[in-house]
Parts: sequence; C-alpha cells; structure tokens
Amino acid sequence: MTLFSLIFALLIEQLRPLPVQQVVAGPLGRFSSLLVERFNDGRAANGRMVWLLVVIPATLAVGLVFYLLWQVHPLFALLFNVGVLYLTMGFRQESHFFTDIHLALRMGELDRARILLGEWRGGQYHEASSSEVARLAIEQALLSAHRNVFGVVFWFIVLPGPCGAVFYRLSRYFAEDWGRRRDAEFGEFGRFARTAFEWVDFVPVRLTAASFSVVGDFEDALFCWRTQAVLWPDRPSGILLASGAGAMGVRLGMPVHESGEIVDRPELGIGEEADADYMQSTVGLVWRALLLCLLLLALVGVAGWVGA
Repeated sequence: MTLFSLIFALLIEQLRPLPVQQVVAGPLGRFSSLLVERFNDGRAANGRMVWLLVVIPATLAVGLVFYLLWQVHPLFALLFNVGVLYLTMGFRQESHFFTDIHLALRMGELDRARILLGEWRGGQYHEASSSEVARLAIEQALLSAHRNVFGVVFWFIVLPGPCGAVFYRLSRYFAEDWGRRRDAEFGEFGRFARTAFEWVDFVPVRLTAASFSVVGDFEDALFCWRTQAVLWPDRPSGILLASGAGAMGVRLGMPVHESGEIVDRPELGIGEEADADYMQSTVGLVWRALLLCLLLLALVGVAGWVGA
C-alpha cells in the first residue's frame, strides 16, 4: 500500500498541482500566528510545550483515522494515504519558479530570470550574472526537492499510515516559521522547533544526499560531501548541495550578488560553471533519485511478499 500510495499521489500532483498557498500554507500560517500570539512569552519552554501539544496529537490523530478507515475497508485507508500525501508532498509546489527561470535563461531574458529568482528566494538579484542565477536556482531546487518530497517519503515509510508525512510537514513548517526568527520580541520561542527539525531531518537529508550520489557521479559526490559540506553555514543543506553538485559535476556555492551586496559563500562541487543546461540536469538527477527510492521500496515489498 505504501508504494501505491506514493505513486498515486505523485501522479495526481503532476496532473493537478496543489494550490499550496490556499490549501496548506495559508491555513497553517494563520494557525501558527494564533499560537504565537497566545503562547509566546519569549521562553523556549513555552515553544517546546506548544510544539509537543500540536505536532504529536496531530500525528496520532492522523494515525487513528487511518486505522479506523482500514477497519472499514483497506481501499478507504489507501485513499486517505493518497490524500494526505497530496497535501504534504509534491514536486510542483515550487517547481514553476525553477521552470520559468530555466526558460528565461534559455531565451536570454536575464532580467526576467533575476526577478523570478527574487520572488522564489525572497532577495534581490539585479546584479547577478546568468551563472549566479542558474547556480542559486539549482541550489533552491535541490533543497526544495528534499523538503517537499524525499523527507516526506522517508517519514511516510517509517511511521504507520500517513502519520510520518504529517509529522515531517508540521515539524518542517514550525522550524521555518518559528525557528528562523531571531528578533528580540520573538525571543527563544522557536528554539525547540528548530532543534526538533534538525533531529527529524538528520537521517532523511543524508539518505537524499546518498541517493544523489548513487544516481550521479558517485565518487565526486562523496568527495564533495566529505570535504565541502562542513564548510557550508547550514550543515544539512551543505550535505545536500555538496553531494548534488558533485553528482552533476557542477560548481555551486561561491560568492553571489544578492540584495545589493556580494555574499561570500564557500564553493561546493567540482566541474563547470552552472548554466541552463545544468538546470536541466538537476531535474534529471532528482527524478532518478526518486525512481531509485521507489524501486528500493518495491524490492522490499516483493521480498516481504516472497518471504511470507
């Protein structure tokens, strides 16, 4: 059922992309703001309490619904799985930015590509070169693929029913919404959410990086992972980007023009400068990695069936 749920959810999402802002991000944002308004007193203890009282019960509730539907009929449980995955996972949640930037670079419309990149990442890139735009778009795509697909898939497989998908999605959302805030008014309320997601994502991020290595240039990916990831400010992101860059034979990281200044960043990967061609290679790398995961899941399922 796990494999079929993933395949059906991916097919539906490809045919009819989910309007994430309206259906997921908007309601979650309003709920998050309400929690902050009512419970944030600037202390980490309150942030921990609220996280535990929201994420854990929500995960258990989804598991209970799945169990009850399974008792009625497995088909209902399968449909519930697909529905939850459709809401929590998807290649196309942010891929329209990547596709439009890729097309703009192909057409020589650098200014348009810069604007689209700014809308996607939230900065300004008026002075960025075409290589910098391609580089930043590839980095964002690799991170997005992990957070929107591979991380969800890992926890969906680990926990029963769709519990894992909800657990990962909520953990990631609160880490991004609360954990990244450093202003004095917000205080330490988001510290636990940030730390919790680091643990939740510890294994998935390394498995995603490993899958990039297997379906790409294995030796270069491992070399970059081992020697370059530690230099990146955010270690988990560094692991993903270094392995992805090595797998494709492209250079990521490096200084870029962002919001009117030059941001100094370490170099990731070995090989050639990023361009529109490597953006196409990124799509292929992600799809091959996903197919590898589905194949392994299918083999495990067949082995279990034969063993029974």
